[in-house]
Amino acid sequence: MARGGQPLMPCHPARARALLRKGRAAVVRQVPFVIRLKDRTRDASAVEGVQLRIDPGSKGTGLVLTDEKKELDDHGALITVRRGLVSVGLQHRGDQIRAGMRQRAGYRRRRRKANLRYRAARAHNRARRTGWLPPSVRHRVDTTFSLADRLCRQAPVVEIHVERVAFDTHSLSVGKFVQGIEHQRGPLAGTTVRGHVRARWDGACAYCGVSGVPLNVEHLRPRSRGGSHRIANLVLACAPCNRAKGSKPVGAFLADRADRLAVILPQLRAPLDDAATMNATRWQLTDAMSALGKPVDVWAGGLTAANRLAMGLAKTHTIDALCVGPLDHASGDRIVRYPADVLTARATGRGSYARTTPDSHGFPRLLRTRAKQHFGYITGDLVRAVVPRGTWSGTWTGRVSVRARGQHSVTTPVGRINVSHRYLRLLQRGDGYEWGIRPEPPQSTSRKMG
Repeated sequence: MARGGQPLMPCHPARARALLRKGRAAVVRQVPFVIRLKDRTRDASAVEGVQLRIDPGSKGTGLVLTDEKKELDDHGALITVRRGLVSVGLQHRGDQIRAGMRQRAGYRRRRRKANLRYRAARAHNRARRTGWLPPSVRHRVDTTFSLADRLCRQAPVVEIHVERVAFDTHSLSVGKFVQGIEHQRGPLAGTTVRGHVRARWDGACAYCGVSGVPLNVEHLRPRSRGGSHRIANLVLACAPCNRAKGSKPVGAFLADRADRLAVILPQLRAPLDDAATMNATRWQLTDAMSALGKPVDVWAGGLTAANRLAMGLAKTHTIDALCVGPLDHASGDRIVRYPADVLTARATGRGSYARTTPDSHGFPRLLRTRAKQHFGYITGDLVRAVVPRGTWSGTWTGRVSVRARGQHSVTTPVGRINVSHRYLRLLQRGDGYEWGIRPEPPQSTSRKMG
């Protein structure tokens, strides 16, 4: 950053160390590492601008800062050269949010059925604003926007490139490409879920084969283990088998009945949750990026894959983000550099509103303190611990989890250690992310140019 807080072009770590050693710069932020020059303004600096490229995903999202320059190749032709400057791998926690909401819903249902104070069910006719998304899905848009906004404030971003993909869930379900009227001829065409499952298993239990008894619609992959209501995940089960299976995986439940397991396993299909999430957020993410005040360009996923294969690069979200946007391979355009280390940001949230910690049945187990800050620290702060003696003597840097008694816990590369607050020094306030570094996979040997 320049004097006054305006963003400047990213520099090499060695250059940043030299500026800090000479006293010409000061540290603004530890992670991502940002410095501010003391003796230079933005007007006195050459700022060419960088591009922010985003490859969104359901589990994680890649964000990369790049610069593109026109250079002459060996034959004197003018080509576009793209360089990766900074890579950030964002890890979402949508699955954790969804699991927490399901758990709380189960607690509410149990309290309504138990001999407790009656809590009426909330009405199902509550109005939802335009563009509403479930919290676990909205989280993916919000965290991607948050990191993009942060990078735009810390680097001179002049344009944003976003990959937008759409998944045909019907084609994924049947395992082949369908089009036209075939989309109206799914497994439930002319029937119901119960009717389809009964016809599929001939009115008999899928686990023991008994018929002529009351049968339940059973989830092969239990809901508690990430199973969905998808037709491929439903079978018929008699009441004894349903109770005996419970939340066990079907492979463990039928371990002694290999013949039954061989009939059931071919029915299982991968859940479509990730594909549905991407379909729901692709327009919302583009609209959110437009609020940053930068030109936003949207590109197809096929273009990203073509660029990655032409350059012989590995398949990661950050590499895909680097490949977002057009490159004329016939003219010699190429990607010449990508960051060897990726800055990872795992979304952790900012705590809970719950005042009690429940047990597995939803009963309060202990009372949580209303104060989040203890001895000057909040869970999620980045701290440096200098332990003078004992088993964990030395200097450690990591994310802190606070305790009311002052004996805090710090996450280190070798595990969690307990450190007194007297030995801690605050480096950076918690921002809802756990930061780390991972290496980028090496470049493929089958690189293709042209």
